[in-house]
Amino acid sequence: MPAAVPPSNKLLGLEAVRFVAAFAVLVWHYQHFAFIGGMPVDLVKDQLPLYAVLRPFYEAGKYGVWVFWCVSGFIFFWRYRDAISERKIPVWTFFVFRLSRLYPLHFVTLIMVALLQSVYFRQHGSFFVYPYNDIEHFILQLFMASKWGLEHGDSFNGPIWSISVEVLVYVAFFVMLRFVTRSALLNIVVILACANSDAQFLLCLAFFYAGGLAAIARRAMALARFPRAMETLGWIAAPVVAVLMWRFGPGLQDIDWLFCMACTPLVLFGLSRPYTMPAPVQKLLEATGNMTYSSYLLHFPLQLLIVSACAMSGSRVPLYDGWFFAAFMVAILLASHLTYRYFEAPAQAFIRRSLLRGAATLPRPVVTPPPPSPVR
Repeated sequence: MPAAVPPSNKLLGLEAVRFVAAFAVLVWHYQHFAFIGGMPVDLVKDQLPLYAVLRPFYEAGKYGVWVFWCVSGFIFFWRYRDAISERKIPVWTFFVFRLSRLYPLHFVTLIMVALLQSVYFRQHGSFFVYPYNDIEHFILQLFMASKWGLEHGDSFNGPIWSISVEVLVYVAFFVMLRFVTRSALLNIVVILACANSDAQFLLCLAFFYAGGLAAIARRAMALARFPRAMETLGWIAAPVVAVLMWRFGPGLQDIDWLFCMACTPLVLFGLSRPYTMPAPVQKLLEATGNMTYSSYLLHFPLQLLIVSACAMSGSRVPLYDGWFFAAFMVAILLASHLTYRYFEAPAQAFIRRSLLRGAATLPRPVVTPPPPSPVR
């Protein structure tokens, strides 16, 4: 039997959720292969590869973005809530941490897509899927501002829009923790004020703070008298809430945001306990979590490369072929793993070394909740 290792510093259950959400987005965006220009042509959904098995992802994979926001909220509240509110991490350090994690791959994929879209435009007279690929939107993309309300529509590497929105949420998160309060009541107020909004920033803020509420609840387990019973109640609540919404609520399309916002934090709460598992399984989960961001940013450039290559050869993308689907998914996952290992992680370390010389940095947190502080 493989040796078991103690719980890692990563929330392994959440790494699994992140990977499933990323895979859902990959399957949802697989339908891009049916696009000519900005519209799908003759797409027959139920003929897509493994449709019977992957139907939830083909039909609802877009909700993976909401799950990402919720997971981000959990991780940020778990790691930064106390450090920011107690002024243990400078604002510069916090934002260098985020810049170093997000920007290098964003910049590289932006340049890739700009070049590939120019090739596609010469072939078809229009851009692939995302139509606004001009200087104005390129500048917005450079500043990760592609979804700040300054744009005319989706541009270049379109999936980055959700990260663009989340960047604004990072600012709100830091400011509110530093200058307002770290009370869980603020999370509830933000969720109630922002939920079901048409503004992506407010919707992201609501999901982010819902995930944060789950992190606060998990921290509170250190003080709970019966922590396992509380965990069990959380696991029971998730399917009960889902069934009640389905049974007594309006159509799911009318309450999709409420469904995700109610169920996802409960799942995150249940999966965020420390796990001891065989070393190979732990390493695999850590690897899948590490590759989620790269898979999110790499899949559209690869699609653009494939459709351009097919156009050059005069052939059609074998959209409905199962082997093509499998090859595409394997290529994305492999490229994502290699990109994280040989580009993202080194670039992140380089930026932090360069910009944080002598600056205080946040200690790496542990998964086990800390003991309660003495009463002062």
